[in-house]
Amino acid sequence: MQVACLAVLLTAGPAVAGAPAHQLRVIDARGDLLVSLPMPPGAGWCLAWNHSVEGFTVHDCYRNRDGRMVLERSHLPDFAAGLDHIPGRGRQVSDGQGGYWIEGIDEPVPGDQYRLRVGDEAVNHRLVSHGEPSLRRLVQCGRSAGGEVVLPNPVGQAPLTIRLSRLAADEAVTLGLYPPD
Repeated sequence: MQVACLAVLLTAGPAVAGAPAHQLRVIDARGDLLVSLPMPPGAGWCLAWNHSVEGFTVHDCYRNRDGRMVLERSHLPDFAAGLDHIPGRGRQVSDGQGGYWIEGIDEPVPGDQYRLRVGDEAVNHRLVSHGEPSLRRLVQCGRSAGGEVVLPNPVGQAPLTIRLSRLAADEAVTLGLYPPD
């Protein structure tokens, strides 16, 4: 496991090899840490949620780019209420199934964090993997390296999904990328 984790950290970015990873954290309005997992440079994640009218899943995908939280791309399965491509903000590409990706958004998130009002179970806000390394691999490597990992239990064996709607439905949280302590 150690060799595999070292490979994950080295392929995620050279800055990780000798330094602790940044942390993807979700903090509730009281300041309590709900989720924390290592997010080395080059690693990414998506915030997925179900559209409140149509019910389909939307993805906003982020990456740690040299310690900055950057919105890279979004997946929108339909041109439903509130979902549209803004010209000049990335490029729209068909997903081949009637929806589309907005690629190349590449917008740094101001302050590397934002407030999110977590929806109920129908909205199902959740953190999911965005490419490699997967969230599961980042958690395994963080734990084996003795790093800070805070996750709701149980996490199961399928691809790791962190269901924010089970942790903080109808609450405001801060989701952000934080530098090593």
